Amino acid sequence: LLQTKQKIQSLSETVSSTLKKHVYENYMQFIETAKEISHLESEMYQLSHILIDQRNLLTTLRDESLLDEQKNIIEEQSLDPNVNEEQQNRKAIQLIKESLIGYKGNLDDKFFIHEGGLIELDSNDYRPICRIHLFLFNEVLVLAKVKNEKKLEFQTEYETKNIAVINIKDLDGVNKNAINMITSDGARMFQCMNAASKQEWLEKCELAIKFHQVKKPKKAPAPQPPTSLKFDAPQKSTDSEMLALSPTASEMGRVIVENLPPDWLVTAPEEIQAEIAQRHFEDSLALLQKCEDHLGQDSSFHGAAEIAEKVKSLKASLASVLMHELSNSQSRSLQAALRSSRRPLKLLVEMEKSREACGILLRVCTSAIRTSQRQARRNNLAVSELFFCDVALVASEFLRAFSAKAACTSALIVWCNMELQHFASQLIKHYLTKDTQLDTVAKVVEGVREPCQKLREIGLDLSYHMEGLLRSTVGHLLDEARYRLVDSIGRTEDPWQPYNLQTKTGLRTLLKEFDTLGIDFRAYVTGDTWINLTQATVNFCRHLLQTTESCAYLARYDSLQRDAEMLIRELFLSQHSIKPPNSLNADMNFVAKNKTYMVEVLLQTAMGRFERIADKKPELLAELHVQLRTAAVAPPKPKPRSVYQTDVL
Repeated sequence: LLQTKQKIQSLSETVSSTLKKHVYENYMQFIETAKEISHLESEMYQLSHILIDQRNLLTTLRDESLLDEQKNIIEEQSLDPNVNEEQQNRKAIQLIKESLIGYKGNLDDKFFIHEGGLIELDSNDYRPICRIHLFLFNEVLVLAKVKNEKKLEFQTEYETKNIAVINIKDLDGVNKNAINMITSDGARMFQCMNAASKQEWLEKCELAIKFHQVKKPKKAPAPQPPTSLKFDAPQKSTDSEMLALSPTASEMGRVIVENLPPDWLVTAPEEIQAEIAQRHFEDSLALLQKCEDHLGQDSSFHGAAEIAEKVKSLKASLASVLMHELSNSQSRSLQAALRSSRRPLKLLVEMEKSREACGILLRVCTSAIRTSQRQARRNNLAVSELFFCDVALVASEFLRAFSAKAACTSALIVWCNMELQHFASQLIKHYLTKDTQLDTVAKVVEGVREPCQKLREIGLDLSYHMEGLLRSTVGHLLDEARYRLVDSIGRTEDPWQPYNLQTKTGLRTLLKEFDTLGIDFRAYVTGDTWINLTQATVNFCRHLLQTTESCAYLARYDSLQRDAEMLIRELFLSQHSIKPPNSLNADMNFVAKNKTYMVEVLLQTAMGRFERIADKKPELLAELHVQLRTAAVAPPKPKPRSVYQTDVL
């Protein structure tokens, strides 16, 4: 039966170890699968982002192609001297009448100047209200609400002599393509599609007002209406030619040819926009810088201001895309997040966007670090070492990316302090709660101190700040531990008799245990299983040395040294002051021997252990040792006892 029992136990252990091994392998496989899923999810997100950009690019190219075809038709017909301008104007007005629903006015004697789609904004909070289509004539401005792609609902009309157009440069950062139109009904705010469309509306409105100021103005060449109105397409000005409007008929239609820009500069904005959509950020930035250099050297050609505005807008768009790319580099792994952020980070630094880039990078790192901390707490891993390794990794990556930007270093220091405060609060919340054992507190504090020391290698010293964050909580825990440990002394009655280990094996085990603690009881062994000290003294030796070790780790912080020594001192005095009750006929020489051992051996061993671990001299314990040795007196003589007296007699 015993052999069968042993065999069953061995099989049970084998099965248990095999099961643990399989569970561990499955767990690791689960982790690897989760990582692969995370990477796949990230790649799918990037692919989706690329497809969306490609779709937007194709839509833009299609609209621009249709607009260019329409524009070419208008230019060809407007330059043809055989075309009757009155007929063109009537066709445009007729097409506008067919598109407007509910319009009762007369447009036959008006001259069509410009039309286009805008977005009306609320004048208080600048939020979009509705889409508006405007038709500008020499005497009136017609406003229509967009119902569908080909039909417009008439809203109102204003005489051009009663309106004033104001250019709005900035709406508190909301947009930069807004105009304010002062009408007889009050001020109305509109948002143009882009800067070029805004500039064209300002010029056309000014032209309409000038038409009205002249009594008999000559009409400008009316644009040939397309087969269908393109309400949402932005109007583009011609860079190579400009039709000059003049009140005299002899100068009407004259083409003024000015200094033309290079062909590559004219097509550069479209190429930059296409490269941004295709995520060729390096090429787009290089072309942007080339355009800026050329404009800086020569800006005397026609359309230079418009091209410069486009380049500026595209540069802001590229910076916005890169910042969005940088903010989307968040991952459950800090290493993956930092690796994916290097490309946009480098480009933003080249674009002089270091301050914005470092802020976004640190927010991404914050999210990744806190996610890893939650996972580590859930899996019972070492959170302190993981946190400080992550901080060191972020600091190294940050200093590498912004090595030439000393102003960004302050942002890193502020971020480190904020993360340290959050980490300390989580440490206190989860590991340094009330009634936490002293050895656990020591492990937590030591686990924080050692990684802090390693950060000094990269020039980041967080030890003092970390000590200040934990000082109050650890101090309260030391006070609680002192009250609890001192209160537990003396609860067990001590018979004040030598300690009997019952077996030689038990004695050998005890001696080996105390050898590791630095105490040798062999000089006090009597007989085969006896130690010439009380059991309470032996147990207290173990308890005091373990407590001293925990306090020594805490005493490595200067602010906690006195509290740690005070705990050891009061604990030792509580045990040293215990006396046998009068009812117990105890041998006072044996009692004195135990107290002498505590002072001469135990206290000195505790002091040495404290100094070796904390690397500091325990001044309070040294003073206590001197006081107790001074107060020691000769042991009392044993009580005389008749050798003939027995219980039987």
